[in-house]
Amino acid sequence: MDINRQHEAPLYTALEKFRRLRVVPFDVPGHKRGRGNMELVEFLGGKCVEIDVNSMKPLDNLCHPVSVIKEAEDLAADAFGAAHAFFMVGGTTSAVQSMVLTACKHGDKIIMPRNVHKSAINALVLCGAIPVYIDPKVDTKLGIPLGMELADVRAAVEANPDAKAILINNPSYYGICSDLQSIVNLAHEKGMLALVDEAHGTHLYFGENLPLNGMAAGADMCAISMHKSGGSLTQSSLLLVNDTINEGYVSNIINLTQTTSASYLLLGSLDISRRNLALKGAESFAKVCGMASYARKEINDIEGYYAFGSELINGGSVFDFDETKLVINTRGIGLTGIEVYDLLREEYDIQMEFGDLSNVMAYISIGDRLQDIERLAGALDDIARLYAKPETSFFSAEYVTPIVKATPQEAFYSDKIKLPLRETIGRICAESVMCYPPGIPILAPGEMITEEIIDYINLAKEKGCSMQGPESEDISELGVLR
Repeated sequence: MDINRQHEAPLYTALEKFRRLRVVPFDVPGHKRGRGNMELVEFLGGKCVEIDVNSMKPLDNLCHPVSVIKEAEDLAADAFGAAHAFFMVGGTTSAVQSMVLTACKHGDKIIMPRNVHKSAINALVLCGAIPVYIDPKVDTKLGIPLGMELADVRAAVEANPDAKAILINNPSYYGICSDLQSIVNLAHEKGMLALVDEAHGTHLYFGENLPLNGMAAGADMCAISMHKSGGSLTQSSLLLVNDTINEGYVSNIINLTQTTSASYLLLGSLDISRRNLALKGAESFAKVCGMASYARKEINDIEGYYAFGSELINGGSVFDFDETKLVINTRGIGLTGIEVYDLLREEYDIQMEFGDLSNVMAYISIGDRLQDIERLAGALDDIARLYAKPETSFFSAEYVTPIVKATPQEAFYSDKIKLPLRETIGRICAESVMCYPPGIPILAPGEMITEEIIDYINLAKEKGCSMQGPESEDISELGVLR
């Protein structure tokens, strides 16, 4: 990384220069720097609406950048150790889908863990690629899926030597890392691309003593959620590519689905955040790790909770662990994670990242403060005293092994009917069903619906998990193949 160049922020500088010029706008957007919508100005502020502008020569164009956006992307590539970086304004969903669509065409195989984000499976619906799922190991005590075992990946590769790519989560939503380097090496030995979903791993590029990042491992493409741990605005992300990939083709793939009216608020935030991470990332994430470690110790001193960490590392299904992920198992107080999530929000004004049937998660990042950690620990202590129940038996994991009967594209576009949940058992699903967050499908198109899956969905609904995916608004019906 050229640290001297990293002081620059060319797109942000161009936006500031443009704002000061007070150019008369006869272009879109129609609010005309806020003059046409004063409520918007009051809501967002004058500076914000003044740079909510359309693409123009001085500000470049995201669809085919040649000046300030290209310079900003080049700086991002330098900071992340990539050959090229694409600014993405459709979130990491768009970046993951662009990776899959670059690697695969209709009928191609792609090896991936089944506990992928819905964006990866939706990409298969779009392109018609065939998934070769690797079922993750499960920690039944914690109720979480783990990483991919190298032996399982090797078996999938040997059974499917014609696969075009392997997709790897790094880390998972729960902080679990697979043996990234070995999987990338295996992919390349077999002529396959290594694609890495690092939606929750921006900090791995700048923090010290954290798990290996995708570019350092030699991955071909990595999807990065700058807005999660990197500090940019929601919906802004990066797609990193190595010199093994034709960046012009990737650009064409991105432009199939990405907007032609990119938000300069999102683009500018990427430029500023990249500079901040390049210059201060090591220091910032050292503080984040310190806060997470402190929180883990405080919470583990409260009877009934378990905030797990690097003690899970076993060299296989948990090859490494991201210490910034503060996931708290709540089974010991007899409450589901989503019940604790709701109590924290409703009774203590604390908004957690997510709650599932066994855990609740706090996303610790560069914007957190030690006093907030202490407030969280105090609230959890209160909840344990006031609301704890005898420990009961919950589902063993946030993952149910699927029985795949059709490709996602075949099932999604098939002739289908809607049936009440219980009547769908034994049928093939044509939709996705998931709790969001984390957005990992319980059911994906093409999978057989079992009684275990229906019980899981009903329990998640009963406990208050936020469900999405099917056409049915209340998740009372599912679309299945006729």
